[in-house]
Amino acid sequence: MSALPRTAPQAERDALRRGWCPSTLKPMETGDGWLVRLHPPGARLVPQQLERIAALAAAHGSGLVDISARANLQIRGVTPASHPALVERLLAEGLVDEHDGDGPQRLTLVSPLAGADGYEGGRIDAVSLAGEIERQGRTIPGLPPKLSVVVDDGGAFPLDGFACDLRLVGIGGGLVALGLADRRWLGPLPESAVAAAVAAVLNGFAGVHRAAPARIRRLRDLSDMALAALIDLPGTAPPARRPPPRRAGLFALAHERFAVLIGLPFGRGEAGTLAKLATAAPADAGIRLSPWRGLAFRGLDRAGAQRLLAQAENLGLIVKDGDPRLSVQACAGSPACSRAEVPAMAAADRLAEIAADLLAQGATLHVSGCVKACAHPGSADLTLTGRAGRYDVVLGGTTRDAPCATLDLSALEARLQPGQEIRARLAEAARRAGPRG
Repeated sequence: MSALPRTAPQAERDALRRGWCPSTLKPMETGDGWLVRLHPPGARLVPQQLERIAALAAAHGSGLVDISARANLQIRGVTPASHPALVERLLAEGLVDEHDGDGPQRLTLVSPLAGADGYEGGRIDAVSLAGEIERQGRTIPGLPPKLSVVVDDGGAFPLDGFACDLRLVGIGGGLVALGLADRRWLGPLPESAVAAAVAAVLNGFAGVHRAAPARIRRLRDLSDMALAALIDLPGTAPPARRPPPRRAGLFALAHERFAVLIGLPFGRGEAGTLAKLATAAPADAGIRLSPWRGLAFRGLDRAGAQRLLAQAENLGLIVKDGDPRLSVQACAGSPACSRAEVPAMAAADRLAEIAADLLAQGATLHVSGCVKACAHPGSADLTLTGRAGRYDVVLGGTTRDAPCATLDLSALEARLQPGQEIRARLAEAARRAGPRG
């Protein structure tokens, strides 16, 4: 257990960072201290546990808490002196599910409403399937820590927008389509056979990764022929993409129960804010972490749901799907991250205000402090990558793509004004996005 030491040579530290994810026991050194990533058991919490995590973040860190794009909690600003006591309390109170090894601490991503009582539209039991994949995944040595499996129940909360190595989609009749790197689709398989098929793919890929760890880190690094060699299953057509879901607000379940989805602006919240949110929720509410960088409170009555939404709005959190901040991905940036070359989160806040109308209509913005793209590895309509205090501009691509320009923040603001080319491209993207589900 240790973070990357400041005394290590820079080349060694960079090599260690590649393909590596922090956890509770193995924090990551950042510009504002150590980052400790939490994986609650089963990705589930209750309000009292959320309140305790907020208190621990304030006592042992800077009081800032993130929710990542893979729905993980992160406590920032932990120090070498405060880390042992933090770990002791997290483990003693059952707030984390940590295991030994270098593989993924959490392998799967499911909808925050999957398995909720009265949630309609799910075509498979995504929660149970994800649990079995997690159990089998822990027995497979050599899996890269960033490997991910999306388990999409085929219902009202499609997860099409989240990059992954394997994508499972319920397609009706108890059948599942299995996508490898979103390039090769297999099946359909009966739900009962899916976990074994996934384990076979993961075992095969772990062997390939062990043979070339620097070159093969994700399934997307494999050729089509190498993907086909992982498992012998018939091909199938990719499932039809569904309209994007609402990501915040009030959701009706069955039996006059409701769920509330609340977003943290750019995935960042203060411990005091989260504590107030936890105390405003009914004690028996179930909480799931949302990949839209927020929290889903489930099993509420209408009055309790409305009170919770009102409190969240008063706290400055996101409670409406049209909030432009939901269409922005931003990392912590400088000075919080030692690798960042720009203050990404502050810039995102400013640019989201300028382009609020287009972002609310569905255009997407990604502001990354460096080329690593920790906040969002995929494509965005406008991607800005920090470079020596300025921003490489990519339209319709990722941080790895060639920029069309390199601008400072004031020039970017000017190019987002009416009649300017970057705004015109975002407007075109918003039109293509269309209405949400």
